[in-house]
Amino acid sequence: MSSIYQHFRPEEKEFIDQVLEWKDSVEEMYAPKLTDFLDPREQMIVQSIIGSHDEPLVSFFGGAKAAERKRALIYPAYYEPADSDFEMVLYEINYPQKFTSLEHPKVLGSIMGLGLRRGKFGDILTDGTRFQFIAASEVSSYVELNLQAVGKTAVTLEQTSFQEAIRAMEEWKDMTTTVSSLRLDAVLAAVSKLSRQKVQALIKGGLVKVNWKYVEDISYECSAGDVFSVRGVGRSKLLEIEGKTKKEKWRIVLGILK
Repeated sequence: MSSIYQHFRPEEKEFIDQVLEWKDSVEEMYAPKLTDFLDPREQMIVQSIIGSHDEPLVSFFGGAKAAERKRALIYPAYYEPADSDFEMVLYEINYPQKFTSLEHPKVLGSIMGLGLRRGKFGDILTDGTRFQFIAASEVSSYVELNLQAVGKTAVTLEQTSFQEAIRAMEEWKDMTTTVSSLRLDAVLAAVSKLSRQKVQALIKGGLVKVNWKYVEDISYECSAGDVFSVRGVGRSKLLEIEGKTKKEKWRIVLGILK
C-alpha cells in the first residue's frame, strides 16, 4: 500500500491517508461515506484510489451542471446513490441590486468569514448580477443564522431548488500541445503564450495559484487535474497528460477559460 504515495505529491500524503480511511470505513461498515466538497485535484485523487478497485465505488455531485467543487459519495456495490444522498442546499443571495453590486471575491470572503471549512461549501454561481452558492446541508442552519452581509451590503438568503441554479457563464476551450517538461513554468508558458522568463517572474511574484493555493516554486511538478489561476492572465486546467512524443516532449491537454 505504501507504493501508492509515489503516484502523488509529498504534500498530498495527509489527504491520501484520509481517502484510504474512507475506503476502509466503507468496507468495514458496508455503508456509504459522504465527504466534504472537494476541488478537482482532490476528486482526481479519490477517483484514482477508489476507482482502482472493484469495490467500493465512488460518485461525485456538485449540485449544478459543470460544478467544479463536488462532494464524493463512497459506497458499497449494493447501494444505488441518488442526488439527495449528497446532502447540499442551494442559496440565492438577495440584496438591493439597484443600489449596489456584489463580486465573487467578496461573496467568498464573507462565506469564509463564518469560520467554517472551505470544504463545507461548493461553487459560487453568478450571471454577473445574481449570486448563488452551494453549501453542505449539515451547516445550513448556521449559515442562515450568521450570513447577514457581504462586505458592507446587507443580504438575506433564500433556499432554492437546484433546478433554479444559475448556469455557469464560463466557457472552456480545449487545447492539445507539447511541453518540454511538466514544470509549472513550462505548462503556464504553453497556456499563456508568454515566455518562460515572464512566467517565472509571475510565479516568483506570488501571482500564481495552483488548486487555489499560491505557489512560488517555478519547478513545481504539474499533474492532471490541476487548476491554474494567473493574475492578469486568467484560469486554465491541465486536463490530461497523454504521454511522451518521439522527441521526448510531453503531450498534454489543457482547458483554457475563454
